[in-house]
Amino acid sequence: MSIIYAKTPLGLHEIATRERRLSPRLRSALILVDGKRDEDELARLIQNADETLQALLEAQLIAAVAGKSARSSRPAELEPEPAAAPAGLSAADLATLRRDAVRALNDLLGPEAESLALRLERATDEDQLRAGLERAVQYIANARGGGAAASFATRFLKPAA
Repeated sequence: MSIIYAKTPLGLHEIATRERRLSPRLRSALILVDGKRDEDELARLIQNADETLQALLEAQLIAAVAGKSARSSRPAELEPEPAAAPAGLSAADLATLRRDAVRALNDLLGPEAESLALRLERATDEDQLRAGLERAVQYIANARGGGAAASFATRFLKPAA
């Protein structure tokens, strides 16, 4: 089993604040680490993946959460949880939808999606997430075309109740 990495609280803070002024290569790699991609998938997306991931590990911006060298940490401990979910979605469903949408957005747009991904990650309720997803659909349409935007919308934007 390959190692799966996730952002630590320090990593999430770095994404939000740019406090450490990471190089573009390290920042892009940090954005791509999502708690789902394994080291093989990250290696296809990141230049000099071994060195880059090691630098992020040493800076304590990411941690191994599953795989052959994972510690007892669980991905849920590394991701912010919503304060309260509305009746429409449970807290777990909201967190899953948010995480999957951020991953899909990063897959479609890469580092270009950073500000949108941050907006989605900060969503604490269904309304905030929906607003972020609607903005993401508009951005995807401009960057990748209507087909990609429609596919994203179909997958993540359910009709309002």
